[in-house]
Amino acid sequence: MIHLSSHPVAAIDLFCGVGGLSYGLEAAGVNILAGADIDPSCRYPFEANITGARFLERDARLLAPEELAEIWPQDSLRLLAGCAPCQPFSPYQRGRGTPSDSRWSLLREFGRLVRATEPELVTTENVPRLMGTSVFGAFLELLRELDYSIAYRTCNCADYGLPQKRRRLVLIASRLGPIDIPEGYLSGLQPKTVGDAIRRMPPIASGEVNATDPLHRSRTLQDINRQRIQASAPGGSWRDWPEELRVPCHRRASGRRFRNVYARMSWDEPAPTLTTYFYNFGAGRFGHPEQDRAISIREGAILQGFPAEYDFVESGSPISFTTLGRLIGNAVPPPLGAAIGQTIIHHIRNVRLGT
Repeated sequence: MIHLSSHPVAAIDLFCGVGGLSYGLEAAGVNILAGADIDPSCRYPFEANITGARFLERDARLLAPEELAEIWPQDSLRLLAGCAPCQPFSPYQRGRGTPSDSRWSLLREFGRLVRATEPELVTTENVPRLMGTSVFGAFLELLRELDYSIAYRTCNCADYGLPQKRRRLVLIASRLGPIDIPEGYLSGLQPKTVGDAIRRMPPIASGEVNATDPLHRSRTLQDINRQRIQASAPGGSWRDWPEELRVPCHRRASGRRFRNVYARMSWDEPAPTLTTYFYNFGAGRFGHPEQDRAISIREGAILQGFPAEYDFVESGSPISFTTLGRLIGNAVPPPLGAAIGQTIIHHIRNVRLGT
């Protein structure tokens, strides 16, 4: 019989990025020991925000099972998390992601480490389209071969408290017994909105930086885009603009269906799915609901579920829209990470009680 108090859950987070999943797991009571990622720019935010965790700058394909075994204490319930980059399976690829993309192999590498270490618990998160791929089918077969109980489903992150429309595939597997993934606490209820998340942020102009938070900065708009956002209504689209402001491709029949670009968010709705270009007004519905600018880096991070004080950049270091947009847009939203952690903790308590 498992006793949670004497067998804490100890996690290693592969493809950890800036720590969104780890931050949520930690909030749920999971002990995060280490995170691994190939991107060196993830080191500072991961170690600055995840209590006592080590960052391993490592390509997952070069990680040895022995490295993981040395990190896990012998008296712990081991959790291996592996949220591989989703770009090969994302609908935003528009057919460009193929099995020849080297990133397809990353889920197989995660499976390699699961097979070699056989942790008690495994979790992964990705875009829902992953479910229809051969690599996901092979991963499920591996877990079954190793006698894991498996639960997976598409989750609406808004049901778990994220102020954003974001659907993700979540898988949790356990060697302790049957497990399931419950619906979020806001399922069927009013989700959190853009207004709930960022309405109280200090106003800034296009190209301006807030004096107390260097990440609360917006990208400078060109004159034509300033005119376009001034002509945009919250929740509307470029169809509200006068003809002379429209982008040439939108004047063609083939471009008329792309309504969710060059648009403002609405205070009373969740944000759209944030991409790695959320700081760019023209890349999606990323215009501020009322200020004539795109959302700031900090506002994007808050809409992705990070707390306003999350530390992404070491003091005095340069701030890059491109780098931080990529890191934040690719992150696992912490509220989803917390829901995964709560599910695991609840599962272990049920095992302990024999229910």
